[in-house]
Amino acid sequence: MNAVSPTPTKKYDLSFARWVRDNIDGGDRMNMCMQCGVCSGSCPLSDQMDLGPRKIFMMVRAGMKEAVLKSNSFFQCVSCYNCVVRCPREVPVKYILHGLGRLAIQEGYQDKKDVANARFADAFWWSVTTFGKTDERLVPTLYFFSAGFVEGIKKSLANLKIALGMLKTKRMHIGMPHKTKNRGELKAILEKAVEIQARHEGGA
Repeated sequence: MNAVSPTPTKKYDLSFARWVRDNIDGGDRMNMCMQCGVCSGSCPLSDQMDLGPRKIFMMVRAGMKEAVLKSNSFFQCVSCYNCVVRCPREVPVKYILHGLGRLAIQEGYQDKKDVANARFADAFWWSVTTFGKTDERLVPTLYFFSAGFVEGIKKSLANLKIALGMLKTKRMHIGMPHKTKNRGELKAILEKAVEIQARHEGGA
């Protein structure tokens, strides 16, 4: 997503609604939303969101850019796809929420270091690109300490029982990280995926 969304000149600025329609993945389907609330009712974490998906869509269509992009809703989404599967109008709710979340970070309405999902995604992506798979020790460690040293120690101690249980059941190993074979081929695939995404977001 390279385009910059319009700066609102008033609380309700419909230029933002039009921008979302034209620039956010799935935004062109938002007009199909009939405010039935199935998406919010189907979301397992809607009680953790300050604004449910239904209300987010209503506010986008009203042009309430700042109120929308300051919401925590985008970063509570766990990509379960309940909203996408159950929407009677086939609105790609999850894709729109994630696009708005990226916009919120890109334009400074949200600080990436304060967004747990974004920090976890960075740790996950690092492991996949480095080893070709996720490492059950390194990914959570990177994620825990991405919030700061003290917070990392606290989270590590809080999850120690889980880690010991995984060791006991051989769900987590001791030693060097496991690496997938033919990492060169995987690297080429990932680089192509990044290229395709950049082209898609650039509108090419």
